[in-house]
Order: sequence, then structure tokens, then C-alpha cells
Amino acid sequence: MSDTEATIKAVQDFIEKDRDFVINLTRDIVRIPSVNPKFETGDGLNREGDVQALLEKAIKDEGFATEQFDALPARPNLIGEKPGSEEKSLILCGHIDVVPTGALKDWTVDPFGGEIRDGKLYGRGAIDMKGGVAACVAAMRALNRTGVTLDGRLAFHSVVDEEAGGGGAIDNVRRGKLAKAILVAEPSWGDVHPAEGGLEWARVTIRGRNGHSAFRFNEIYPQQHTPDRIVPAVNAIDIAARFIQAVHLFEQNRVRAKAHPLLPAGMNTINIGVMWGGTALGENGLPTVMTNPAIIPDAVVLDLDMKFLPDETSKQYRKDFEDFVAHFCAMDDWLKANPIKIDWELGGLFFAPMNTSPDHPLVASLMKRQAEIGKAPTMKGFIAVCDAAHYSGAGVDGVIFGPGGDGFHGVDEYVDVESLVSSAKVIAAAVVDWCGVKA
Repeated sequence: MSDTEATIKAVQDFIEKDRDFVINLTRDIVRIPSVNPKFETGDGLNREGDVQALLEKAIKDEGFATEQFDALPARPNLIGEKPGSEEKSLILCGHIDVVPTGALKDWTVDPFGGEIRDGKLYGRGAIDMKGGVAACVAAMRALNRTGVTLDGRLAFHSVVDEEAGGGGAIDNVRRGKLAKAILVAEPSWGDVHPAEGGLEWARVTIRGRNGHSAFRFNEIYPQQHTPDRIVPAVNAIDIAARFIQAVHLFEQNRVRAKAHPLLPAGMNTINIGVMWGGTALGENGLPTVMTNPAIIPDAVVLDLDMKFLPDETSKQYRKDFEDFVAHFCAMDDWLKANPIKIDWELGGLFFAPMNTSPDHPLVASLMKRQAEIGKAPTMKGFIAVCDAAHYSGAGVDGVIFGPGGDGFHGVDEYVDVESLVSSAKVIAAAVVDWCGVKA
């Protein structure tokens, strides 16, 4: 057995003997409500700082130098580091904000109770993704307790706000908190995800010309252009109906023409998720009158969730959509003079794509180490988006790997207890493989 393999065996044996640590740590942080305050606020619901304090103590006990700073007002990120080579540097990353519980009556367990039943640890954030955070800490603890001195710098990033766009990770990137590679311990059910698509949120504003509904005939039926003719209205909702159909055709063409080998065909969709129609745009960019059908509406606002492939760029994707909208407007005299407006990064949200090579050493390590201790993993793309995108956009090679469970963003969320232990073992082994060990 080589020195590396002997080191990994010792670390993994420690995690197995110390398995209660990762389970109890997961329970402890699940029991601290840390609902993202952008979604819901309330007494005791938004305790992100308390989660970070608990995690900081845990990693300080393992010799990590730590710092906390507010990524957003009163919402701290936590960073822990051990020094080493930058060429072999690695970040272990996870977010500690969670989505709201929804209706408590729909849960069969206390969403912040950390109850364990039939091998499942229940609670809001258990799988998304406090279990993955705990697995990273357990791996770091095992490396320290078995006396491993890494060659590469190892960092731990516990961040806020992933559920609302990634403000925590974005702030880390702005501060230059980077490395050669990053492992984000989002739930992957033991599979390895070196790729994820990009995500754009955009707002489309369509303008018409308002008028009285009694004169709709003057808009849609042929009329003589006499000097006394009332200026015809232009119904923005009618335009929006045509535009939505055109967007669906644009979407269908894209999903048929382009795909990525690690992602399901057709995942690069455009979801028109929100629509406002009415008249008199307000300062907030939305119609102020939306309850009077006697008015021919002069404004429609559409909010779009737009996914693109890992091997595409945001610049090209935006240009393609802008060209499509320009061509749509060119077919209509009104829209030639009053073109549709597109506002990108709605709500500040944008996720860059991640397209790490399947042959990347960190990917290869995770594939190998997972196969050694359990079911052989599948290499695939991550269907959703996560903080790996923000680091990838800054040039950090990323991969997603973590435990399994169910109920994320729903009721009775849980993480599989055994997957907590196995994920910690695989993450620890991958750290050794990537960072190397000093002789």
C-alpha cells in the first residue's frame, strides 16, 4: 500500500469510528434556524450568525485560522484556512442559509428538530445543504486528528445567501478568496458533477398605447385615416401573447439544436415565470393599474428564468436572445418604433456556467474514492445552479459532490445519515489526492 493510500485509509477509518461527529454536527446546525431573510423574517428564524459561530469553533478546534465578515448586512460569511501551496489549493464550500419551511401543518416532524428516524435526519436544510457542510468539517477534523499535513492550502467557505442568488459566494469572490479548485458539497447522492449550466434572470418590458376599451375596434379593424380619427390604442397584452409564442419557438429551437453530454437534453429552457399586464408603468417598472379591463393596456412586464449550457457564455447567450427580440420587433411597425426592452440580471441574479473537464484530477479522485467505498458514481451535470458558478466565473475549477436525501425546498426534508458519513470519507480522500501530503 502506498503512503497516500495508507493516509487515506487512516483518515477514513477515523471518520468511521468518529461517525457520531458528522451526525451530531448536522443535527446541531439544523436545529439553528437560518432562513434566508430575503424570503422570511421572524423571531429566531434568521440565525445565520449563530450557525457560523458554531462552525467557527468546530474548525478552530482543528487548527484552522478563521475570519468572519458580513457579506450582506448582518449576514456573515465564515472562512477557515490552513496554509499551503497555491498550486494545490482547494476550497470546501457550502451555504448555511435555508428556504422557509412553508406551512408547519404539512410537516410530520419539527422542521428544526433534527429528528433521526429510519436512517434519515430530518429538518429544514438537512440536505440543502447543512449535511454537506458538516461532511466537509468532518473531513477536515479527520485530517487534523490523524496528523495529516497537507501540501496545498485548504480553505473552508461557509457562506450565506445561496438560496437568493449567492450573495455570500459573490462577496468571497470580490474579496479574492479563491483557490485552484473548489468542491461544493451540495447534495449529489454520491454522484460527481463537474458541470452545471448558467442561469440568467431577465425582465422584458413591452409597451403599447392605452385607450378606452370601447374604441378597441379602432385598433384592430381597418379604419379610414381621416383627420378626425381617434389615435388608435395598442394593446400590450396582445403583443405579449404573440411574443410568448415566439419565445416558445425560440426555446424549442435552442433545446433541439444544442445539448451538453453531461446534462439531460432540453434542460436549457426559458421559463416565463411572472407576468404583469395593465397600464401606467410606475417607478418600480410595473404597471400601476391592473384591475380595470375597460382600459386597453399599455404595458406588459415578463420575468424570465433562462438556463444555458455549461459550454456557452453569458455574452453569447444574451446576444442570441437580444437578436431574437430585435427580429421579432422588426416584423411590427409599432415595435420598430417602440422596441421591447430587456433588463438583464433581474434582482442582481446571475449564475455563470461551470464546465470543468471530466478528466480533471479532482473529478477523477471523487469518482475513484466514491467507487471504493460504495456504489460507483455517475458523472453528470448539475441540473440546478449553486455557488460553484460564482467561483467558476472567477476561474476556479469546480466540482459538486455531497450526500443524498430528499424534501429539499419541500416538507419533511431529510439527509440520509449513512451518506453523511460516506460523503465525509470521500471528501477527505479527495482533499488528500488533490492537496497532497507533506513528507
